[in-house]
Amino acid sequence: MLELRAMKMIEPAQICVLITGASSGIGAGLAREFARRGLRVALVARRIAQLEALAAELRAAGGAASAHCGDVTVDGDIARVVGELAALGVAPGIVIANAGFGVVGNAANLDLADYRRQFETNVFGVLRTLHESLPALRSHGGRFVIMGSVAGYLSAAGSSPYTMSKFAVRALAEALHGELRSAGVGCTLISPGFVDSDIRRVDNRGGLHAHAKDPIPAWLRMKTDDAARIMAAGILRGRKEVIVTTHAKVIVFLARHFPRFTRWVLLRANRGSRPEPKRHQQDY
Repeated sequence: MLELRAMKMIEPAQICVLITGASSGIGAGLAREFARRGLRVALVARRIAQLEALAAELRAAGGAASAHCGDVTVDGDIARVVGELAALGVAPGIVIANAGFGVVGNAANLDLADYRRQFETNVFGVLRTLHESLPALRSHGGRFVIMGSVAGYLSAAGSSPYTMSKFAVRALAEALHGELRSAGVGCTLISPGFVDSDIRRVDNRGGLHAHAKDPIPAWLRMKTDDAARIMAAGILRGRKEVIVTTHAKVIVFLARHFPRFTRWVLLRANRGSRPEPKRHQQDY
């Protein structure tokens, strides 16, 4: 709770953790973890029915939670949510820019619209969340959290839109460490590896295929609750970056210290792969 004690001019009961993309996966896992730790949570996503169900679950367990319909690709949505919280006498002390999805496919088989759609959510959505919540964070010495990925360190064939977006938000986090310091606002980058979530069940247009099988084997995926505990602990300690899963730590280490070797491994792994047919959304 060190980070919360450092916040200025605000009672703990008035602080909330605002989480975008909170209707499922890591966002929902973080909401449950922060509520378990006794913090009020504000859940934001487009799927209001799922948010209201999660908020009811958290309240039934003794937590404080509110559900807010919002889309990070729409100017003003996060500002509206901050206003709704202010009307309740609540201010975001921690804002987690978690909303995102992944566009996959070979670059030659994707349109510019695919890249624009990817960046609109994963990059500009993070920037909108920052700009529209920053006045509140400045007022209380809060913390802005960016959901990155191990893909922000390693770009593999067939994933350029997603990895470009995660490289971009990692660069943003590095800049924000210095830019927000004078305002008393901290920044944390979360860089997870494979975690149980819906992201691999979402197609290139952002549509969820809830019953699709996760292509990553279960033994390689960390449980959402376990990942959320690690993330929340790092955020509350004021860590600048939290790398989640053992394989992510190995990949980040190799990418940082042995980039040529890492690139050679990726090229070897991609050798002999078949050309991908042109498509506009991921097949499931």
